[in-house]
Amino acid sequence: MSETRKLAAILVADAVGYSRLASADEEGTLARLRALRSDLVDPTIAAHRGRVVKRTGDGVIVEFRSVVDAVRCAIEIQSAMAARNAGVPEDSRIVFRIGVHVGDVVEEADGDLMGDGVNIASRLERLCEPGGLCLSAAAYEHARDRVKESFADLGEQRLKNIARPVRVYAVRPDVPGASPAATKPAALKRREPPRISLVVFPFANIGGDPEQEYFVDGVTESLTTDLSRISGAFVIGRSTAFTYKGKSVDLKQIGRELNVRYVLEGSVQRGGARMRVNVQLIDAEIGNHVWAERFEKPLADLLDMQDEIVARLANTLNAQLIAAEARRAERAPNPDSMDLYFQGMAWINRGTTPEHMTQARGFFERALELDPCNVEALVGTASVDVMVSITYMTDDQGARLSSAEAALARVLSMAPEHALAHLMMGRTHIVTNRIAQGIAECQRALALDRNLADAHAVIGLAKIFSGHPEETEAHVNEAFRLSPRDHRAYRWIQFVGTAKLHLGRDEEAVACSRRSIEINRNHPIAQFYLAAALAHLDRLEEARSAVRAGLAVNPSFTISRFRAAVGSDNATFLAQRERLYEGMRMAGVPEG
Repeated sequence: MSETRKLAAILVADAVGYSRLASADEEGTLARLRALRSDLVDPTIAAHRGRVVKRTGDGVIVEFRSVVDAVRCAIEIQSAMAARNAGVPEDSRIVFRIGVHVGDVVEEADGDLMGDGVNIASRLERLCEPGGLCLSAAAYEHARDRVKESFADLGEQRLKNIARPVRVYAVRPDVPGASPAATKPAALKRREPPRISLVVFPFANIGGDPEQEYFVDGVTESLTTDLSRISGAFVIGRSTAFTYKGKSVDLKQIGRELNVRYVLEGSVQRGGARMRVNVQLIDAEIGNHVWAERFEKPLADLLDMQDEIVARLANTLNAQLIAAEARRAERAPNPDSMDLYFQGMAWINRGTTPEHMTQARGFFERALELDPCNVEALVGTASVDVMVSITYMTDDQGARLSSAEAALARVLSMAPEHALAHLMMGRTHIVTNRIAQGIAECQRALALDRNLADAHAVIGLAKIFSGHPEETEAHVNEAFRLSPRDHRAYRWIQFVGTAKLHLGRDEEAVACSRRSIEINRNHPIAQFYLAAALAHLDRLEEARSAVRAGLAVNPSFTISRFRAAVGSDNATFLAQRERLYEGMRMAGVPEG
């Protein structure tokens, strides 16, 4: 069956307590519902150019070409329903809840719609108060200045089977006689800001060159889009952020108004043949700087440079925000599932030692005890299992990788577009002799998040397993182009070092391994690769010293464990890997 993917505004409506009404008077309730459809609901949908996609018993799914049309249709229906119910006893009223979202959908050949665009609208409808209308932040950005009704920010909400939290807004029709429940959502009080929530202020154009203004605004807009791809992040839309352009603002007040924890601000300056971008991340709750950085590039093609600057900022900020949230979580008196997730990520980012991996997995498991559907924690457990396996910290590599794959399959069933889950699935495939599938998963991850630098590096790792280590360095260089100061740089450099060992270029392998260790000493596998390269260069004393350093952190490492977890049946790979066994043996790595 053919299908078409498109962007659509989706309205989902449902009658509140319909089963209770029907149990009391099934025929009468059904007749009233049919009358409402024929003389109110369907004509109003048609008047606002909507298309009924599906009727779901007492509910309906409708597609609109415009979010504004969908919202105006919903408001008109709810206003009319409030007026009709004014003289009806409360326990006999038919009352609707309505959710509106704009997002990606798949249209089947029969006209049915599927996908997150529909799912999110459906979840929003269930959040509503009876007689109410809830919008996603995406829909709100389109409608906020085009309807007269007021909006209440209900904060970030976790919706069932939706990977990322969704910011929700309630619309309150000003209807005479409407019930308090219909006009005053219970969640009007200010909520705690979402964890990774920020607004990107329009960057300042230092020097005021009007010809550069489009580039400066482009950096702001692209950064807003790319930061929103960070898993679990909520980023204020660019149309809201640009209302502050050129204004002097109180950042703490802005944080309260927009209900965000962080503000990102910066400036762009052109000088001669160079472009400089200064950026700083500020904690909006207390006004303190969390992080600041300067990016400087030769003035080449402005748009290409914009893409590179945005990619570097997005990758750096991802790590900085996770670190900041982990510090907050450590201070939480009663940590919730996401608090525990961030603490687990902080342990992963410290390095791949047995202790760090054990600590990280413990936090992820506690997070899942509190919320079994926390997809980020599921990806975290899978990440630990994959890293423990590929750094040879376990004799149960097969069981660990099977566990990782099962967790990732569950994540992707709930959140099919979770970029990091696709990347980790790719790593799992690569080290279990499914290299082509693994590379395809990494490419899928990049299609979902073009700034996911680690995906490029993992493709470089796959080239080693496929018998083409000479191609590894180019892929790792692409990762560094996107994220030159990445917290995973020590791993990427070791991928290159491993490729050099496979190619017999031992001096280069030594240089890469030493650089990897200098960046992060909590990566014992690099010591064993360094030892193998030094042994092949007849520098046995240095090789033995590297082995001792590696065993001090991972005392269970042996050649037999390394050999057992081979991960590929490629003949070239297997032949090249023999050099590693031989080098480690000469260096004094225990045989096991």
